[in-house]
Amino acid sequence: MANDQNTPVSQHPLFGDLSRNWGWLLAFGILSIILGTVGLGMTFGLTLISVVFFGALLIVGGTFQLIDAFKCQGWKGALWHILIALLYIAGGLLIVVDPLLASETLTLALAAVLIAVGVSRVIMALQHRGQSGWGWLVLAGLISIALGAMIIAKWPMSGMWVIGLFVAIELIFNGWAYLFVALAARRAGKLAA
Repeated sequence: MANDQNTPVSQHPLFGDLSRNWGWLLAFGILSIILGTVGLGMTFGLTLISVVFFGALLIVGGTFQLIDAFKCQGWKGALWHILIALLYIAGGLLIVVDPLLASETLTLALAAVLIAVGVSRVIMALQHRGQSGWGWLVLAGLISIALGAMIIAKWPMSGMWVIGLFVAIELIFNGWAYLFVALAARRAGKLAA
C-alpha cells in the first residue's frame, strides 16, 4: 500500500495538524492558567459575572424560543413552548436583577447536588466492595459530601465566592490539561518529522 501523498510527513495520527500547530493550544493553556489564577483572587466578581452571564443566556434562549413558538402555527405544543420560553425569560431576568440572591440559591443547589452525588458514590462503592478500586470511589464520595457540607455550613456567605472559585479552578485545570496536550503534540510532531 503506497503512502498517501496528501498526508504531511510531520502529521501524527493521534494529533493530526496539532502536531505542527501546537503553539496555539499552548498559548490558550497558559492564558487559561493565568485567567484562573487571577480569578482565584477575585472569586466574588467572578461569581457575579458567571451568574449574570447565565441569566443573560436564559433570556436570550427564552426570547428565541418565544419567537419560534409564534412561528409554529397549528402546533399543539405551542402553548407549552410559549410557557417554557416565558419561564426562561423570567428566570433570566430574576438572575440579572438580583445576582447575589441567584448566586446564593445556585450555590445551595450545588451543595445539595454534591452531597447527593457523594452519597450515590458511597452506595455504589459499597455495592462493589471487594473489587479493585472500590475504596477510591468511597473516597471520592466522601470528598463530595464534605465539599457540599462545607458549602452549606458557610451558606449564605459561600454563595458569594463558591461559583467563582469553581470557575477559577476549572480554568486552571483546563489550562494545565491543554498545556500538556500541546507539549505532547509538539513531541509527537518532532518524532514524526
